[in-house]
Amino acid sequence: MTSEKQVSFQATNTYSTRNVFSEKTKNVWFVFHGMGYLSRYFLKYFEALDPEFNYIIAPQAPSKYYMGKAFKHVGASWLTREQTVAETHNVLTYIDAVAQAEQEALAKAPRTLFLGYSQGVSVVTRWMAFRQVSCNELVLHSGGIPKELTAADFAFLSEKTNVTYLYGNKDQYITEARKTEEQLKGSQLFGSRLKVQVFEGIHEVHTPFLTSLE
Repeated sequence: MTSEKQVSFQATNTYSTRNVFSEKTKNVWFVFHGMGYLSRYFLKYFEALDPEFNYIIAPQAPSKYYMGKAFKHVGASWLTREQTVAETHNVLTYIDAVAQAEQEALAKAPRTLFLGYSQGVSVVTRWMAFRQVSCNELVLHSGGIPKELTAADFAFLSEKTNVTYLYGNKDQYITEARKTEEQLKGSQLFGSRLKVQVFEGIHEVHTPFLTSLE
């Protein structure tokens, strides 16, 4: 007979930042990488932003693994279909800790921008919905919005919160049906504040859009 049991324990995880938060900072970014990334490498996509005015915080997905048969490169994943509810609780608790550690920057920033890329879309939207956390700009980049979220989960957002769904027209992971599904889901959740931006490219971080937000 096989039984699956559960224990609770305290865990430690890292996160990465780029630039320094100061009185000159205009934009604080809270960014969530996709599957296969480490947060310190994900931050390279933000190196074109003016370091004097932009402070970027990148939480690190906790589940790390070797990528490829050479066992050389390490990637990470936020969630899988295994124990999703429990793992979501763990991930959100970790993000709470990062937000607490960066409380001064997030609270005092003239402008906050939240971004989820690929798998990070599901993480940032769940955290915002479950914790009722707002921002000035929300970018949902090339990923899927969790099906369990509803418009009521985002009713707390200000009308001034801009929401952009961004993807490449040659994204190998986003079919025509998926595009329609995500746009409909986004419209249901965010209403008229949702804008859809399509760029020329594949499944990759679109840095020109990041600099345009700056």
